[in-house]
Amino acid sequence: MARIREFDTEAALEAAMSAFRRRGYEGTSVQDLVDATGIGRGSLYAAFGSKDGLYLAVMDRYREQYAVPLIELLDSGAPARDLIRAVLVGVVDEVVRDGERLSCLIVSATTERLPHDPEVAKRVRATTTSLEDALVELIGKAQKSGQVTPERDARDLARFLLTTVHGLRVMGAINTDRGSLMRVAEVALGCLD
Repeated sequence: MARIREFDTEAALEAAMSAFRRRGYEGTSVQDLVDATGIGRGSLYAAFGSKDGLYLAVMDRYREQYAVPLIELLDSGAPARDLIRAVLVGVVDEVVRDGERLSCLIVSATTERLPHDPEVAKRVRATTTSLEDALVELIGKAQKSGQVTPERDARDLARFLLTTVHGLRVMGAINTDRGSLMRVAEVALGCLD
């Protein structure tokens, strides 16, 4: 008879996500994950197969928590400039509030795992492409209505804004000065003129 899983999978994913965001994939040992989740090694392996399997599940959870709501926000019908400002200010505020300086899982996965892990690469690309496509759609509509300059390609602007979002997270890990980060956000917003 199969054993029934005796732990809260969602809570385990949250705890593992915090560990990976705090230390990166390589810096997080299986023992770190056992300590963070409070779940035995055997149960973790039974549920996720391996450290890699747990990391991929965490990446999927991260996408659900961060990327999907952002995509839904960008498709909410509010004015493009207001939405883009809200996204940039939201990133700055999140970075400034984060006393632990937790990394963005997409950024850390890109630099740490993407070059040699095809499953991680697939997830990073899918998440990034979804965000980029949502921005392209928003910017394209805003260009047609005169809210955003039509002189720049919508996809180029979307990629620039996504690069800015990731850059704010990286720079915020170095320096959490809200004023400095907001000036970067304002420069990015100026590119919409």
